[in-house]
Parts: sequence; C-alpha cells; structure tokens
Amino acid sequence: MYALIGETLSGVRWVDRLAAEFVAAIRTPFLTEMMTSMTGLGSVTAGVVFVGLFYLAGWREEFVKSVVALSLLGIVVWGLMTLVERPFPPNPVCLTEGDAGTTSSFPSGHSAAVTAYAGIAWHSDELPFAVAAGFAGLISFSRIYLGTHYLSDTIFGIGLGIAAVLFAEWFLGRVSEEAIIDRLPFDADI
Repeated sequence: MYALIGETLSGVRWVDRLAAEFVAAIRTPFLTEMMTSMTGLGSVTAGVVFVGLFYLAGWREEFVKSVVALSLLGIVVWGLMTLVERPFPPNPVCLTEGDAGTTSSFPSGHSAAVTAYAGIAWHSDELPFAVAAGFAGLISFSRIYLGTHYLSDTIFGIGLGIAAVLFAEWFLGRVSEEAIIDRLPFDADI
C-alpha cells in the first residue's frame, strides 16, 4: 500500500515538474504581465470585494452561499498550507512575501476561490456561468504560469472549490439563509 502511494506521489511530482518546465519555457513579458494582472482576482481581497458586490446587488442566495463556501475554504486552505508546507516551484515570477502572504505552494487558494465563484454562478440566475468559469480557468492557469503553484496544487485547489460549493449547498439546505445572515458581524439587510 505504501509503495503504491509512493509511486503515485512520484508520478504527480514528475507531471508537476514537466508542467513547471513547460510554463517556464513559454513565458513572455506580455503574457507574464497579463497573468500577473489577472491572478489577483483570486485573492482574499478580491473575494471580499465579490462578496460585497453580491450583497450590494441584493443577490441574497449568491451572497450567503459565497460567505459559507469562502469561509470554509479560508480555514481549509490555511490549514493545509500550514500542515503540508510544500516548497514553491522553481523559477517563480510572482510570489507574495512576508508573514501575511502565501506560505506554501499546496494547495492553491486562488484556484479554490475562483472555482467556488464559478460553482456559485452555475446555479445563479444573476451570475454568468461561462464568464465565471472562463476566469476561473485563466486564473488557475496563471498560478502555474507565474510559478506560485504546481499543477497538482492547482488541481487540488479546484477540487476544494467544488467541494466548498457542494458543502455550502448541502449546509444551506439544512440551515436557513436567515440563520447565516443573523450571525454576520454586521447588520445585513438583504
């Protein structure tokens, strides 16, 4: 059993290395500038802005579902980054440094968040799914392109984003939106 796990992880590292070498080979100044500009849409700051826009637009279902999904993702991603402490890929062109920045390559929180936005858009009457999914794909690729994450970190982040939305939908099927809104640290009249 341990041998199979070891072989699987070895295969994942091999694919990760090939993907990192590929993106390093295709980097251009123009593409790097585009990817650097785009990747911020998956950040915590962007998440707060998107949730705020859902609130201001009066999109109650999207607002509550994003609060639940992104709250869960924040805890899970931080916990995994702290536990795993995977080093970054070689030759990064964009890393956040400092105590408040990214501390580990695994998993991609940006990919998790943008996948959650796309998942929320899937069942939304307000949000365009195709646009959200397109941005999710581009932002997820940007994390690999910029050398901030390996391919497997990004794929795992995408899986986390899907799981967070599924959990939020399950949870909101058992707990009312009103119960979530009542527990927010501000008066939400939505």
